[in-house]
Amino acid sequence: MNLRFWQWAGWWAAGLACGAAAAAAAEADVSAIRTEVTKNHDRAVTRLRDWIRRPAIAAENLGFPEGADHLIGLLKEVGFQRAERIATDGKPGVFATLDAGAAKTVGVYFMYDVKQFDPKEWSSPPLEAALVDRPNVGKVVIGRGAVNQKGPESAFLAALDAFRSAGKKLPVNLVLVAEGEEEIGSPHIAQIVHRPEVQAALAQCVGLFLPHATQGLDGSVTVNLGAKGVIECELTADAVTWGRGPMRDTHSSFKAMVDSPVWRLVQALATLVTADGNTPAIDGYMERVPPLSAADRALIATAAKRISESQYRAATGANKWIDDLPFLAALERLVGMPTVNIEGIYGGYTGPGGKTVLPHKASAKLDLRLVPGQTAAEALALLKAHLAKRGYGDIAVNMTGGYDPTRTPADAAIIQAQVAVLRRAGIEPVLWPWLAGSYPGYAFTDAPLKLAAGHFGLGYGSGAHAPDEFFVIESSNPKVQGYDGATLSYVDYLFELAK
Repeated sequence: MNLRFWQWAGWWAAGLACGAAAAAAAEADVSAIRTEVTKNHDRAVTRLRDWIRRPAIAAENLGFPEGADHLIGLLKEVGFQRAERIATDGKPGVFATLDAGAAKTVGVYFMYDVKQFDPKEWSSPPLEAALVDRPNVGKVVIGRGAVNQKGPESAFLAALDAFRSAGKKLPVNLVLVAEGEEEIGSPHIAQIVHRPEVQAALAQCVGLFLPHATQGLDGSVTVNLGAKGVIECELTADAVTWGRGPMRDTHSSFKAMVDSPVWRLVQALATLVTADGNTPAIDGYMERVPPLSAADRALIATAAKRISESQYRAATGANKWIDDLPFLAALERLVGMPTVNIEGIYGGYTGPGGKTVLPHKASAKLDLRLVPGQTAAEALALLKAHLAKRGYGDIAVNMTGGYDPTRTPADAAIIQAQVAVLRRAGIEPVLWPWLAGSYPGYAFTDAPLKLAAGHFGLGYGSGAHAPDEFFVIESSNPKVQGYDGATLSYVDYLFELAK
């Protein structure tokens, strides 16, 4: 008995010594990498600014395949041994792998496309990537894609570059999948993810994450456990299809005797929601929506005590919530309510002055946000059936993109690693049931892969899809990390994922 005890004690002591040595080696590696992050700062920021100046806009067919090829070059520059273009029926994807000889492999999702922009709305040219001082924020880079998602993605690349220039191996292997159609609803993401060699590589991953600027101006960080799904579609009322109204634009005086496709579209749209425009009224749509669970309500209630209502007012540009709801109830609605939103309506004459025209056609761009329990295919079918049932079957419904909602459990390793890194940084994260926005996480979390997935990254930015989009480079707010701090958060995350 005593002999066995002393044998065990010896093994334990030896293991403790090995563990201490490994910890010391890891700390030395981290210290060397931190030095490289600082040393590489200017090169990393230049890499980001150059990337912003090379837009890929799927909606305008601009920057393809150059956008994919540029990303491939960036990936190879920071250490990916394999990086190649993947053809789809739309814009090309990118598949890359970095084999560090590690025990664990982690998946990474990138998008290299950005939203459209109108330069007249910007204070700084959207493709200039200017560095400017922003009051109460610090030095920022302004440009389309700065925060969504080139800023966070480039900070992740800067982290990998720091490993490379420090001569240190990554603690995990990486499998990266990128697409160039996220901003039009990721219509071909499955063609990339389910390509045999891509799917086989992803199947080896412990989980997958999307680099993201997760900090608020108060320094808080939200850890999202999923995201809503979305359908993007265009509804068109056309006199030719309808068989009524003018077959071409005509003088508005004829409205007294001729039907209007524009009014027909407006009336059809009005049937999709309740009279106040706030609750979907598509037949069967809400029946697929489960009530928020007690666990999800508890997460929201806890979050509501820690996040600022004024921050949400600033983010939305709104002064009141639907039905004048209190903040907690508004947050529950934000999470649990699907939506039917009109992005824009167009048809006929919209220039200066009047033109007294009766248009022959009108269209509306819609997006429908879907909560877990709904699917994109089912929601589209319900929309078409709803219109047909009310006599609007002639109105064309063209789905341009979209996908299902996604969820990941809070106890997933990829999520718990985020929580651990944040707590070490002195940040108690806010756990959130799922993003009110959308990203195509379903391609990874659904069968056959069934990977856990999430967003991660310190740093702050704002203006996604809007004028003057920016990402913080040098923070004047001690609660918010600048570019180097965002970069180091990925270094810490990779080490935590390796544990």
